[in-house]
Amino acid sequence: MMILALARVRFQSIFPLLIAYSTSGGSLVVSSAAQLLTFAILAKTLGANEFSLFVGIMAVSSIAIHLCGLGGAESLVRRVARDLQIYPALLGHNIILIIASGSVLVIGGSVALNFFFTLADSVGTNLAIIAVMMVTNVVLTRFILLTEQIFIAHSDFISANKVVVGYAMTRTAAAALGCLVFGVSSVAEWAAWQFVAHVVVLLACIRAIRPLGKPEFRIVREEVPLGLYFSVPFILRAVRQNADLLVLSLMTSAEIVASYGIARRMLESSYLAVEAVHRLVYPGSARAAKSGLHNAIQRVRKILLAVSSISVAAAVTVFVCAPILPYLFGAEYVSLVTFVRYLCWLVVPIALWSIPMEAVGASGHQSARALVMGVGSVAGAAIAACATWYAPPTGTFVSFYFIEIAMVIAAWSMFFRLVRHDRRAEGLRQQPQEGTRSEDDTRNHAEKREMEIDRKIR
Repeated sequence: MMILALARVRFQSIFPLLIAYSTSGGSLVVSSAAQLLTFAILAKTLGANEFSLFVGIMAVSSIAIHLCGLGGAESLVRRVARDLQIYPALLGHNIILIIASGSVLVIGGSVALNFFFTLADSVGTNLAIIAVMMVTNVVLTRFILLTEQIFIAHSDFISANKVVVGYAMTRTAAAALGCLVFGVSSVAEWAAWQFVAHVVVLLACIRAIRPLGKPEFRIVREEVPLGLYFSVPFILRAVRQNADLLVLSLMTSAEIVASYGIARRMLESSYLAVEAVHRLVYPGSARAAKSGLHNAIQRVRKILLAVSSISVAAAVTVFVCAPILPYLFGAEYVSLVTFVRYLCWLVVPIALWSIPMEAVGASGHQSARALVMGVGSVAGAAIAACATWYAPPTGTFVSFYFIEIAMVIAAWSMFFRLVRHDRRAEGLRQQPQEGTRSEDDTRNHAEKREMEIDRKIR
């Protein structure tokens, strides 16, 4: 009976967490499925040549989106999770940074991409189409993702899940309506449908966050360098992840590029199961590590157990389900199943190094986090590009596993180094207090001794 009672208490303690993860993970799974369906519709209707252009533009956009906003969303989650009163200032801080950085990225990116991608015969029309895609996939997407982070900062995971699911479902609906009903058959035509879908989602997001308070338009100066430290690793990681794709586009056929792009999207989708854990525990980790990373080490161990199991399950699921992908994306993507099965196991090492990096970020050690991810990304981009150039696409797959395993070693090494550092720092803070107490005790003892001697003399 005692064992059953303990088991019941244990289950009751973790039941709320299981419910929260199931809803968070469920929303990301639905979002992932919707994204894959959107990709499938576009891949079938656009064809390998047009779809390879779409994949190339999206690869560049995925780099720019991490720079847009300069990492302000992480500052919002970390600070608001600790103190809700600072929300208006950080909301205005994010809006200013997104608009300012997004404007530069859209102008610069559109001009640069105009030389590499031809979506229309006229130069002006081509530039306009690329600009619309950059606004959609960088600025509008960043604002929508900020809405999700706002709700996470307020621990309102139900609303955050609604944003994720609604965003994915709207894009899928736009793809189905545009491609299957109105006959969209080119990237240029899809750009208009994609833009309208994002505007609709953004308007809904603005309405959803309005009750939380109005923004206070000012720059929170101390968060700017921390935001940069947070965003730069993601930018460099995006460069590393897309360096191989850009080299493949120079060395191989459109089918290889398109199939590899879909396989990469499958890898990102399988990682969403891990991301569901991180987005759920990040605010709590920020609170636990507020006085030092060593205070969150027990929490990190529990996260490690959960994330390891989830990542292995995700990899196995993708491996088993890979043969059905040609039915979704089309028979012309002949390399798709092989590429997916080569890449699906990468989710395990990626998940393993993401755990210490999330904990380090939550504790405020953004410079250390930026160092590991930055150096890993720069070195990884060079290794992936060289390996892809030397032996495409086999060299690409080999380089990816080498890079991610190296990242696991580097990330955990940095984590334990910072744990020791924070533990020593706490000891030094407590030492003067202990010394003060010791002097007081000595003084009191001496006074009592003098009083006792004086009493005996009298």
